[in-house]
This record gives sequence, C-alpha cells and structure tokens, in this order.
Amino acid sequence: MHPAFSVIFLTTLIGVGQGLFLALFTGQVYSLARLLPAQDSQTFYAVGSALALAFLILGLVASFFHLGHPERAWRSAAKWRTSWLSREVIVLPVTMFLIFLYGALHYFGVTQPLFVIQGSLPVDPTLIVGVLATISTFLLFLCTGMIYASLRFLQEWHSALTVFNYILLGAASGFMLATAWSATMGIHLVGFFGAWAVILTLAGFASRMASLIRNKRIKRKSSIQSAIGVRHNRIVQKSQGFMGGAFNTREFFHGKSRAILKGVKYGFIVLTFIAPVLMVAIAYKTESDTLALWAFVVQYIGLLMERWYFFADASHPQNIYYQSIA
Repeated sequence: MHPAFSVIFLTTLIGVGQGLFLALFTGQVYSLARLLPAQDSQTFYAVGSALALAFLILGLVASFFHLGHPERAWRSAAKWRTSWLSREVIVLPVTMFLIFLYGALHYFGVTQPLFVIQGSLPVDPTLIVGVLATISTFLLFLCTGMIYASLRFLQEWHSALTVFNYILLGAASGFMLATAWSATMGIHLVGFFGAWAVILTLAGFASRMASLIRNKRIKRKSSIQSAIGVRHNRIVQKSQGFMGGAFNTREFFHGKSRAILKGVKYGFIVLTFIAPVLMVAIAYKTESDTLALWAFVVQYIGLLMERWYFFADASHPQNIYYQSIA
C-alpha cells in the first residue's frame, strides 16, 4: 500500500496522546493507593492532560490532509454500525472531551472525595472521569487498529497483532513522554514511568516482531491465475494495461525498492525499541533532565518509520495484476 503521511501522523500522534493520558492516570491511581507520592494536580496532571490533548488535536488536524472534501468530514460518522472508521470518528472526540474534563477538574482543584471505598480509597470526580477516559482511550485504540485488522484482503493487516501493536506502541510512546515530562518538571517519577515505558516498549517489540515473522510466512490466497481467471501453470505478465501511472498504481503500491524497505524496517527496530530503552536506562542512572526527552523524540521518529513500513508492507491483491508497466 501507499503510505499516506497524513495517516501516519494521525495514528502516531493520537497514540502518543492516548498513551500519555494512560500514564498520568496510572500515576494518579498509584498515588491514591499510596504506592507513589501524591503530585500537584494543577501542574503535573492538568498541564500533562493539556499536553496529551494537544497531541490528539494535532492528530485530528493531520487527518484532514488526506480528505478529498474536508467539508464532508462529518459524514464519516454515518456508518458507525458497520464501519470501524466511523466508530473511530465518534470515539476520538469523546476521548478528547473526557481528557479535557479530567485536566480541567485537576486544574480547578475539584479533587475532594465524593466517597471512600473500604475506608482507604477516596473516590473523587477526577478518578471517575479518569476511569471513563481510560475506557474511551482503549476503545479508540481498538477502533484505530480494527480499521486495518478488519480488512481480510490485506493479509498483513488481518490479524489481532495489528490491534495489539497499536495499543502497545501508543502506550509505550505515551509513557516515554511521561518519563520526559516528569524529568522536566523535576518530579521523582522518572523511575516509575521509565520502567513502564521500557516494559511496554519491550512488549511492543515482541508483538511487532511476531507480526513481521507472521507476514514473512504468509501464504497468499490470490495468484496471477486467480487475478485474471485463467488456470495455467505458467503465466507471465507483459503489460499492466496502462501507458503510465494510474490511481491503482499510485495508491495501492509504495513504489520503493526492496533495499529501502529493508532499511526502513531495521531503522524502526533500532529507533523505536532498542535506542529508547538504552537512553531511558542511562537517563535514570545519570539522573539526566534531557535524555529522557531525547528518548521520546528518537522513539517517535522510529514510530513514524514503523507506521510507514506498516502501510508499505501490506500487499494489495490488485498488485498481482499491475506488476509491470511494459
């Protein structure tokens, strides 16, 4: 498939925003359970939520660049009963609103307990909204992943691993940013967020490697014989039927060499998984205020490469027919 940079930025940016919120709310839950020291609501949680919301907004803005008629974008929600894309269009603004509300409650100090569970767990409005936002966040991950995993004719995508990869890589990048955020704010949560960032990054590495191995072993359901409806042992294409490029050849094939594909694959493996883990470990050891931020930047560049490869690696069945120009 042809990788559209607007979709690449959309999926990676909202993934960071979702992951950052999950990191913030995880920190709050740990604080309520007295496993971590309580943090200042107005600065850490409120500003952190605003940062997560900013990434979601940037992702939403990026999505408009691949629309032929942006003024008709509202129609994309009409098929919510059958389309995962329509469901994503509905769940995304709901998630954004809940994260905004979560940050606003922290900013205005609406953190007084409404009731206490078993005499030890105070439940305030931010906790209730945080739970709702967490559910919405995972639903958004599911919708985004299923847009691609539900396409049976693209065998590289039609797998539960696609959904797991979107969840794990988004969460890993968000926790990586939370590590950088806590280091920047001078809050002693670098070890906590950094440990989770490493765990999620390694889990994402295992999941992504599993998908790469699976895709390499795929047995194609279509062949050049089935593409043209002729049963013959040896069929060779001499022309694709076009004098030059066409929509089919532009939108369903990346047009890059195998060497470039291989370079991008090894590049995203290093930048998304290996380098950030090492950088976070060094940042924790040296108590660096900036290295954790660079770890996030490096990982995000790797995620852009990973998402490009995700699209380019998918082989549309029509490419069996359009193999050569002449």
